[in-house]
Amino acid sequence: MTSSSPGSQPLAPRPFAVLATVLPATFMQLVDISIVNVAIPSLQRDIGATYAQIQLVLAGYQLAFACVLITAARLGDIHGRKRLFLIGMAGFTATSALCGAAPTANILVAGRILQGLMSGIMFPQVISVIQVAFAPDERGKAFGIYGATIGVATIAGPLLGGVLIALDPAGLDWRSVFYVNVPIGLAAMAAALRHLPESRAPEGRRLDLAGAALATVGLFLLVFPLTEGRESGWPPWIFAMLSGAAVALGLFAVLQHRKTRRGDSPLVYTTLFRDRAFRRGIVLAAIFSSTLPAFFLALTLYLQIGFAFSPLHAGLTTLPFSIGSALVSLNSNRMVKRYGLRALQLGCLLMVIALAGMSVAVGVLGTAMTSWHLVGLLLLAGGGLGLVMAPMTTTILSGIQGREVGSASGVLSTGQQVGGALGVTAIGVVFFSLLPHQADLAVARVMPELEHRLAAAGVAAPAVAAEQFAACFAARSRSPDPSARPPACRPLADRAGSDPVAGYAMPRATRESFAGAFHGSLLYPIAGLALCFLLTFWLPRPTRTGDEAAGRPRSPPREPTRQRRRPPRPRRSGRPMPGRPGGRTR
Repeated sequence: MTSSSPGSQPLAPRPFAVLATVLPATFMQLVDISIVNVAIPSLQRDIGATYAQIQLVLAGYQLAFACVLITAARLGDIHGRKRLFLIGMAGFTATSALCGAAPTANILVAGRILQGLMSGIMFPQVISVIQVAFAPDERGKAFGIYGATIGVATIAGPLLGGVLIALDPAGLDWRSVFYVNVPIGLAAMAAALRHLPESRAPEGRRLDLAGAALATVGLFLLVFPLTEGRESGWPPWIFAMLSGAAVALGLFAVLQHRKTRRGDSPLVYTTLFRDRAFRRGIVLAAIFSSTLPAFFLALTLYLQIGFAFSPLHAGLTTLPFSIGSALVSLNSNRMVKRYGLRALQLGCLLMVIALAGMSVAVGVLGTAMTSWHLVGLLLLAGGGLGLVMAPMTTTILSGIQGREVGSASGVLSTGQQVGGALGVTAIGVVFFSLLPHQADLAVARVMPELEHRLAAAGVAAPAVAAEQFAACFAARSRSPDPSARPPACRPLADRAGSDPVAGYAMPRATRESFAGAFHGSLLYPIAGLALCFLLTFWLPRPTRTGDEAAGRPRSPPREPTRQRRRPPRPRRSGRPMPGRPGGRTR
């Protein structure tokens, strides 16, 4: 069997073998968005990567990934989802090896862009494969496992990277975070060749080249400024690119509507948006996707720069989130069948409560915060995510049929990636806008104790040393790169760790300023998740909670059947017929 539509029998005779084949690929490519973060110091030390090159290593992957999702989903519809999955996986594995072997920073940047491109070819095929490989009554369970994978992969990158760099296998240092993809990729390709059936859309065998060009250009003009704007200081060309993105994506929407109306094989079937669950669910998915990466960026800055946690320590701190997400996602299908959309609403509410509790804890504890204070809150937040991911995906895709599966997968994945880019940009602006003010407050709090310690240590001109510290700390808090050493810090460069400035004032003020910025920044993901909670009431209510919430399409209304009249019962001779008193007898 080579094609299937949602609502038919499973495409694959062993659909869970198919799921086990595609989910490691999903995990691997999502982990690669963040795994490189922990390798930044090694990259700067080993191959002399500048801060600008580091930014391209991080942003180039996500940019290429986001730009090709819609086109890649349609290519899977036309040429076969298995074929595109294998092409993407082979390319991803090869480019991972290229990144691991990169002798210079520029080659690493090029390798990361190609790696993101291959990841973008592979990723949308996963949702399409799940949608067509599973019967409707099993699809909710499949998306529950898919949600668990995404929940774990979202934050596993720093932990996995920290473990690899700490172990330093074969002396590879940062290169191991790329080489680890190679054996996983080869195993995934072997499994795909054996277990993954081929499937295509039943209609539309031509690629919309004009639409693909407009979509790619529009997404590039949108995502690139969002990833580079803050570090560049928001120059005018950033806003010019965003304006160009609005024009390109507007033309794309008009073109797709015309092609859909003519039946001319569009890149995106605009009939998708007639489905209320899809139309409204995409808005919910984009907003929700803007909150989680934003929260973890702020948390990473707080732990690794503010509290100087090692990558491994920071990764282990966030491990409860992954555990909560995985455990609840695996059981979310059962709750959705019983409670319907209320499970999704509960998940959003739990995340709001967890992040609000974290904000209160950070505000109360300040620099006394430890990893143990975050365990319960992160576990609760992860459980909330587990109740959101699978129900949200099944609700959005519940009414999608045969030819629209690929388009829906591409649009959903793109909406989530654009939402994530918006969220990271927003939290970066909020966090680094709050940091200078928090730094001034932190300096004011540590200065009296610093001057006392400088005098006790016999430092010549303690007031001058204190002022040098204040100038250095203020300059660092206003730098786009908080780990950089601005010129104002040069007079303090040679101070030993036992010196009161290096040993007390700098780490104490850093913890206080980052704790304050993190506390204020949490308002953004809390507000976003609260909005998501309200938007869940906007989703169409299923008429049968168990079926539709689990992803099963609504049963069509039964056509009325004609009732045949029963012939009158034979009467005994001599009795009058009914309705004819005293009438004729048989």
